[in-house]
This record gives sequence, C-alpha cells and structure tokens, in this order.
Amino acid sequence: MDKEKIASIKSGFLEEYQNSRNEKSLYEVKVKYVGRNGELTKILKKLKNLSAEERKQIGTLANEARREIEKAYEARKKELGERIDWEKEKIDVTLPGKKVEIGSLHPVTLVYREIERVFSSMGFEIVEGPELETDWYNFTSLNFPFDHPARDMQDTFWVKSPKEKMVLRTHTSPVQVRYMEKRKPPFRIIVPGRVFRNEATDAKHEHTLHQFEALVVGDDVNVGNFKYIAKEFFSAFFGKKMDIRLRPSFFPFTEPSFEFDITCAICSGKGCTTCKNAGWLEIGGAGMVNQNVFVAAGYPRNKYQGFAWGFGIERLAMMKYKIDDIRWFESGDLRFIKQF
Repeated sequence: MDKEKIASIKSGFLEEYQNSRNEKSLYEVKVKYVGRNGELTKILKKLKNLSAEERKQIGTLANEARREIEKAYEARKKELGERIDWEKEKIDVTLPGKKVEIGSLHPVTLVYREIERVFSSMGFEIVEGPELETDWYNFTSLNFPFDHPARDMQDTFWVKSPKEKMVLRTHTSPVQVRYMEKRKPPFRIIVPGRVFRNEATDAKHEHTLHQFEALVVGDDVNVGNFKYIAKEFFSAFFGKKMDIRLRPSFFPFTEPSFEFDITCAICSGKGCTTCKNAGWLEIGGAGMVNQNVFVAAGYPRNKYQGFAWGFGIERLAMMKYKIDDIRWFESGDLRFIKQF
C-alpha cells in the first residue's frame, strides 16, 4: 500500500510542479509533498512502525522519491529564473522613493514630555492617579464641604456604582491625598493627567482636558519656594526668562490661595493683543496647602506645610504652538495633528 502511495506522491508532484508559474507557487508544491508535514514526510515518519524488511523497502523507495522530487524542483526553479523578464524587473534607482507615512506626537503629549523633563531635572517625582474617583478624594478630602458653592463649580459627570458615588475626576488634586496617605514629607511631586468638566464648550473651554499639578511638602516650605520653582520651570519651558505675578484668590484646598500670571510669552511683557497690552497672561492657580487636607491624608495638624499649584496643559500648548481653539485637541482631525 505504501509503495503505491509513494508512486502516487511522485507522479502528483511531477504533474503539479510543471504548472507552477513562479518560484512561490513552485515552493508551495514542494512543501506540500516533502515539507515538514508533507505527504512523503508522513510516510517516512511511519517507518518506525514497520518490520525491518518493510522498513528497508519502503525507506529506500521513499528516499529515492524525495531525491527525484528535489532534483525536479531545482531544475524547474532554474528554468523559472531564466524566464524572468529583466527589462521589466529592473529598478531605476534614480526614481524618488515612496514616502513612508509615520505618526506624529499629539501637541498635548509633547507638552507632557517637556513638563516631565524639566521637573525631573529639578528632582520631582512623576505620579499618576485614577480618572474615576470617589467623592471623598475628589471633593471631601480636599476641604470641599457638601454644601459649599465651590463644589458646584466642579460638579461634573457622575457614574453609577453599587457601593459609593463615583465621579470622573474634575482635577488632578485627588492624587495629593492619595500620595500623602502612603508617603511622609519631605517630597516634591508632579501629577499630569486627564480631567473632565461639565463645560459649555467654546474656543477656550472643553469638557475633556489635561491638567498639571505640583505638590511640594516639607517643614519650612513657603510661597517664595513656589515662585522660584515656577519661574525656573516657565523659563525652561519657553526658552527665555519669565517672571511670575500672584493675585489673591480662593481654592478650598489651599490657604492662602492665589491666581498666578506669567510674563506674556508673545511680547515678553511689553504688551500685545494676546495679553491685551497687560504684559501678563493668566496661567493657573496655586496656594499653600490647607491644613485640613493634611489632616484628611493622616498628617498631624500644623506639623508640615507646602504648596500646590496647577494649570491646564492645553492652555500651555496653545501658548507655545499658537493654537487658537482648544477644541482642536480632542477633534481627532489628522490635519491638525500632522503639524507637530
């Protein structure tokens, strides 16, 4: 039976290989018959189950068939190679190559990386936190009373949960308490991340955006430390000397609190249409960490002090790359992305 099978395999190969029109199809025919799982290979694998006399006969026939197939394969391969129309196959190396499409980094990613690079050089640790937060971390631990008007300013997208109220975080500040619960001062961290706000969108407002947060805590940290670090960062980020201006404000999680402005990056403080001839651009909020936040994180009251500050990353990207509408960042328009 195996003798007839071997003869059938050999004749089958000799018939199919003649119909091969290129080396690829010829190779596929070879694999079909003498490949690792080919028809002839299967017979050779069964030799161990035969008697010594049968093994000798069948083995000899199978190996002869393999040699004939290999020889016919090489001859046909050479024949097909000689048939190549070299005039059609030749390559003109002077022709311009085809452009390979490659991706580009989103402007928010570019700003992320630059922020992390500058602060890492100043010894800051980069920390991340969950985008889906509990009411405790997003509001209560940050000194937002349940009935305080400041809570309404950040009321946003709530998520149904069987255990407790969950919210898409409205700022990166919840990471402050999460980090302090596990670490003791002194430390300095930055927290970049995505946040969500129930905003009426326009050229300057978006419901999904990115924020940057910095937190420095120790025994004698003060506002002067904040101003120095902020000036160093913005000067490095914009590649020129920048100054900082503070204005009184209110945030539940800092006391005292202030808005801070930086020198207009467009006119270097001389006055232009971008800064409305003021020479300053409002960039974010900051302040000394409220002691109630330290207590919520498990620290003794009045033992430590520190500052926290943050701003919208999109706003910084708009200043750096002269982007006029914040909605471009979440648009998914490749024409916008490919500019960077």
